[in-house]
Amino acid sequence: MLSPSPDFSHEEALMARGHGIVAGIDEAGRGPLAGPVVVAAVVLDPAALPAGLNDSKKLSPARRESLFAAVMTSAMAVSVVAVPPALILARNIRGATLWGMAEAAHSLSRAPGAALIDGRDVPPGLPCPGHALIGGDGLSLSVAAASIVAKVMRDRMCAIMDCDTPQFGFAGHKGYGTALHIEALTLHGASRHHRAGFAPVAAVLRAATEGS
Repeated sequence: MLSPSPDFSHEEALMARGHGIVAGIDEAGRGPLAGPVVVAAVVLDPAALPAGLNDSKKLSPARRESLFAAVMTSAMAVSVVAVPPALILARNIRGATLWGMAEAAHSLSRAPGAALIDGRDVPPGLPCPGHALIGGDGLSLSVAAASIVAKVMRDRMCAIMDCDTPQFGFAGHKGYGTALHIEALTLHGASRHHRAGFAPVAAVLRAATEGS
């Protein structure tokens, strides 16, 4: 059985209640051992919805890039916030993600009247009412667009990280804890891109301290 594609019904319901324009907000990169969490907020133009928007995880890299370009061209407003490893350490991954979501909403060039948030949490400090939508990137076109923007931007950042520290192979595994990544982490120690509070990285840092 095919899963349903996202549509614009959640946005239309909020607009019908007088909320004005609606932003979709999603993140990429909560799970990796390295790199930022990247959050995107997107306000789609109801008169120019790109065809084929879906959860970024269901799209090929080439399709994501194509839809990223379509969103950046047609959307009424787009913002991207990269939450660095130091802030993830300070706030923990959940707190850092929620902070990034609020920042992304505030950073939009057009203030939204409401926001659809992928997941079960509504971030504190939003500039408008927020509505949590579990599995939102597969339900709402605006959240799907945000998931694509966040994923493409984070993948590009991982390519830059790879140029900075090629020994870790960030362009390939995107910071996730693959066997090759763990092997490189053990061999070379943690880089400035690694998340010190995540257990495999913390273990390497602890071993380095104990061995010094």
